[in-house]
Amino acid sequence: MTDPLNRWRERAGDAVLLDGFHALKHALRFGAEVPVAVTTDREATLALAGELAGDVRDPLDALLTEVPQAVYASLVPRPHPTGVAALAVRPSREANLKALAHLPRTAPVVVLDEPRNLGNAGAVIRLAAGFGATGVVTTGTLDPWHPTVVRGGAGLHFATAVERLGVEELPAGPLFALDPEGEDIRRVELPDDAVLAFGSERSGLSAPLRARADRLLALPMRPQVSSYNLATSVAMTLYHWSLRAA
Repeated sequence: MTDPLNRWRERAGDAVLLDGFHALKHALRFGAEVPVAVTTDREATLALAGELAGDVRDPLDALLTEVPQAVYASLVPRPHPTGVAALAVRPSREANLKALAHLPRTAPVVVLDEPRNLGNAGAVIRLAAGFGATGVVTTGTLDPWHPTVVRGGAGLHFATAVERLGVEELPAGPLFALDPEGEDIRRVELPDDAVLAFGSERSGLSAPLRARADRLLALPMRPQVSSYNLATSVAMTLYHWSLRAA
């Protein structure tokens, strides 16, 4: 059998880094292919799995290799408090694009228009997975599979379709863009096939996306409050959508 550290070095260039126990837990739950996983304390990690995620304890038992702290620290850019790291195979772009394009949809697609903050993008992906969104698309230069985004998403990239596309490539469906000049979202019913677009906190919507939007919607906000955090805006909007099924 190939040594785990050799497997790590062989796969590190094109694999997704799962940084921490919870990222690995979620990736396994949602079907990620994980060729190698390491921990600084195998017994403690399996005990944590038994306490918080019994459904993945056996897969972890078969997968985990204990390594010294110094070796673990050499494999990751920023050691995680749980002392766990793994590499996963990134889902194929073709499969993700097929999932995003499939109609009819049972849940919206979230679009982050030219986002800037890696941690915020990760938090949005975590939210979208929690609400069962069809996927999360970014436009612009930010890579939604950047290790910092995956860390912020707690491995839930594998629970939804995550890709970067141009505005002209966005999935079909009525495009609702969040903007302070839009109509009050509380008066609008969001359909399951909606494409929900959010601009950056600093710049708002880009001109190409604003031009393509079918409707502009605004979240309720107290006067003189300039904006909500991006993840908060997405959470409020997805919650509003989810009320249709309540």
